[in-house]
Amino acid sequence: MARNRTRGTTLPAITAAVVCTALLTVSAPAARADTADEAHPATLAALQAFQARGGPGAAVYAGDGNSSWTLSAGTSTTGANRPVQADEYLRSGSQTKTFTAAVVLQLVDEGKVSPDEPIETYLPGVVTGNGYDGTRITVRHLLQHTSGAAAYTPDPLVNHPAPLPDGTYDLTASIRKGLAFAPVAVPGARYTYSNTNYLVLSLLIERITGQPVHEAVTDRVITPLGLTRTVFAAPGERSLPSPAVRGYHGVRVGGFFVWFPATEADPTLYSGAGAVVSTLEDLSTFYRALIGGRLLSPGMLAEMRAAVDTDTHGSGYGLGLVRVPLTCGGVAWGHDGGAPGFSTMTLVTEDGRHASLVTNVLAQFNAPGSERALLIDTALCEDRPRQP
Repeated sequence: MARNRTRGTTLPAITAAVVCTALLTVSAPAARADTADEAHPATLAALQAFQARGGPGAAVYAGDGNSSWTLSAGTSTTGANRPVQADEYLRSGSQTKTFTAAVVLQLVDEGKVSPDEPIETYLPGVVTGNGYDGTRITVRHLLQHTSGAAAYTPDPLVNHPAPLPDGTYDLTASIRKGLAFAPVAVPGARYTYSNTNYLVLSLLIERITGQPVHEAVTDRVITPLGLTRTVFAAPGERSLPSPAVRGYHGVRVGGFFVWFPATEADPTLYSGAGAVVSTLEDLSTFYRALIGGRLLSPGMLAEMRAAVDTDTHGSGYGLGLVRVPLTCGGVAWGHDGGAPGFSTMTLVTEDGRHASLVTNVLAQFNAPGSERALLIDTALCEDRPRQP
């Protein structure tokens, strides 16, 4: 089923834990033709193909500087015919990193942090041991995933530090868990994506601002931009606000997918690497505001967009910001994300085009990440000629 909305715009392992009593199966409802479907048939076809590869539901919210529209396929809730909507809460996953990077770069703009200063200057003794040397790893290295830190994904069932008695996680302990994986490169040598980098940056924000990272991001980004349905979840806030997209894990049984609710974790496990809860609409607004210069000085925004090659179809990674070439020419800026029960991506262009998508399962079965990028490229380029 699809939903149409037109309005003036205001501005990249599924956890297996099957609980038999929670198992549900569902056949995805077919998308229904309406105005948005008719106006964007290529995007609708790409969305339906994407959703059919796995995931109870999926949606894309897209548009330009004048209007926006939403297409949905499948269902937000298993066992029901309930399309995913653009104003429903979801876990944005690593799109949080762009929020975190924006705050760090605001601190650079304010002269409180230097991007090329070693992290040891600000967090003495934190990034050390097991081959790590904080006197050689700069703030820029952390922002751009060129610190050499090994890949690390906090998970509520595995790869996490021991929780505190109240069920929350200590940020320094989470950093030590990430640094327990030996470095994969010397600092500055190459891009290697690691959540550890942004756990360290979260602690940096706390030390410099004197605020918990969720408060600093809220005060400096979320509130000033009027993102009324975006929350950097505070310690203890495990549940999504309402209305929300339901997140799922799943297994294939014969010819059917079997879904069960995604495992929830305290947001302190992910911190500035992945704790932001938002909507497709608000995520689009955030990235458009960022690229439009509303959060950083022109010089700092230029530094944020100076990307290193990620060896992924010509894409690059700046300072918490992904650069993606478009088939219709030019590039888009944004980030992808994954959290238990959710896979997301938002991209925007300088001329005001935007596209944000979600599917309510962390990894789609038989669907590589390139299919997610293809869908969002179609949403941004459907009405424009492809480049050779």
